[in-house]
Amino acid sequence: MQPPRRATPRRYLMCPPAHFDVTYAINPWMNPAKPVDVPLAVAQWEDLRSRYLALGHTVEELTPRPGLPDMVFAANGATVVDGRVLGARFAHREREPEAAAHLEWFRAHGFPHVHEPVHVNEGEGDFAVTASYVLAGRGFRASPLSHGEAQEFFARPVIGLDLVDPRYYHLDTALAVLDDTTDEVMYYPPAFSPGSREVLRRLFPDALVAGAEDAAAFGLNAVSDGLHVLLPQAATGLLGPLRERGFEPVGIDLSELLKGGGSVKCCTQELRC
Repeated sequence: MQPPRRATPRRYLMCPPAHFDVTYAINPWMNPAKPVDVPLAVAQWEDLRSRYLALGHTVEELTPRPGLPDMVFAANGATVVDGRVLGARFAHREREPEAAAHLEWFRAHGFPHVHEPVHVNEGEGDFAVTASYVLAGRGFRASPLSHGEAQEFFARPVIGLDLVDPRYYHLDTALAVLDDTTDEVMYYPPAFSPGSREVLRRLFPDALVAGAEDAAAFGLNAVSDGLHVLLPQAATGLLGPLRERGFEPVGIDLSELLKGGGSVKCCTQELRC
């Protein structure tokens, strides 16, 4: 019998989409020819923020900067484990200045251990933290060398996973941590190489396996507090399986931000202190 799930209070860093736009294409979801409704993007983002607050979580805000339309995807700016901050180094020049903005925020807010990385990594886009591991994606953005850098800095075992489908260019588009106290995850197998699928199967034999339709709806770009799982509302095929496992799924509409290739998790960096 599944023991009762428990939500634990979280602290998140988010950035309002005041300057959100799609003016370039650095992933398959981005199309500069499609207009962006900024007021709608802001309203959807504010709804996500309000949901976190209503669930008892703390939300810190990073000030958006003109000319950096992707800053709303705050998860990409750093990875925080045990209060230690591994900054980001972006693969594309369009996003490079975001890294400095995140490091400035952490230093200004009293984080004592802030590391500016040597190798390319895009924060929680490609690092996912479970109870036992730091899972690390590679293949489209992060350098494989960033995995060793993260392991040395966090002093936790880092497990490299190869992404092979360009639609799932970051780990957080293909895998979500459901319970970071029990190593429970959900993921979309075809996003990974055969060897990485086998690694995931061995490490997480009881994982929730998502189908193609829910993955394409960005259903794996989700945030869990151990009980509530906030995920795109279009990923309807995940709702029943999550409830069967004792979770409470919360559907969120971030369709406007999906034009930039991001959803719930992309907008949410967790500050694990």
